[in-house]
Amino acid sequence: MNTLTLENTKVPNSCTLLGAGIGLRNPHMSEVLRDEPSVPWFEVISDNFMSRATDSLGGLDRHLLFAIRERYPISLHGVGMSLGSVAPLDRKYLQALKTLASDLECRWISEHAAFVSVGKKHYHDLLPLPYTEEALDHLSERVTMVQDYLGQALIIENATNYIQAKHSTMSDGEFMSELVARSDCKLLVDINNLYVNQHNHGWSALDFLDKVPADSVKEIHLAGFSRNDRMLIDSHSAPVAEPVWALYQDALRRFGATPTLIEWDNNIPDFGTLLQQAQQAASYMSVAPEPSNEN
Repeated sequence: MNTLTLENTKVPNSCTLLGAGIGLRNPHMSEVLRDEPSVPWFEVISDNFMSRATDSLGGLDRHLLFAIRERYPISLHGVGMSLGSVAPLDRKYLQALKTLASDLECRWISEHAAFVSVGKKHYHDLLPLPYTEEALDHLSERVTMVQDYLGQALIIENATNYIQAKHSTMSDGEFMSELVARSDCKLLVDINNLYVNQHNHGWSALDFLDKVPADSVKEIHLAGFSRNDRMLIDSHSAPVAEPVWALYQDALRRFGATPTLIEWDNNIPDFGTLLQQAQQAASYMSVAPEPSNEN
């Protein structure tokens, strides 16, 4: 990763992410700024801060974000790019994202292998693609276009699937591996998503870990799920479950001590609970090999 300078701040002159970070959400921003907890980095949902108007998005305050950025590295995680959509890429969206990344001096931008819009209708969920050659060609082209515009590689996250597309011709791991090969993107491996897909569909999470190129994996996400009568839901509303922790340790053995993030978006607990989850991830990372790939 390129070395970035942030003048008059406490942050070292690098945006490289190391260790176990926490997804920064609105209820904790003032507390983080006040207490300066021992957290190596934070990740924010980029869509929440792409407007320059303070408090224009449900009370999310860019001033607080930039004050926190003076003390901590920040990564950007998007949910609205709709890379898998057949609609034209939203140039205004990409321009706002590029400006935010520049303002924060951040070169760590992730998105999902999914779509969130059909025509002019937007959905509050990440809708997965079928694992076909046609979908792969389409997604690879879109990722390449965005990377060319942003001037950097995207980090693409594997999706949760609640249905199985009958036309799929490859596994999720094969699909993501080919996406890397065709677009030169990097990968964010969401361990909870893998476990949810394995439980709901019988897909092999370990096969995914074996299939994707280890040197492309730049980040790992951990989160909690919920249950309904038929399946697990990737709700980000609970602590990381024990089988997800076990799968995470398998991932660390495969990829090395990769930067890891705790995500919690619903039923958000006190910050101390998030810190405990991050510390548990850090304890597993401490006995894992260092990643061999450069950031």
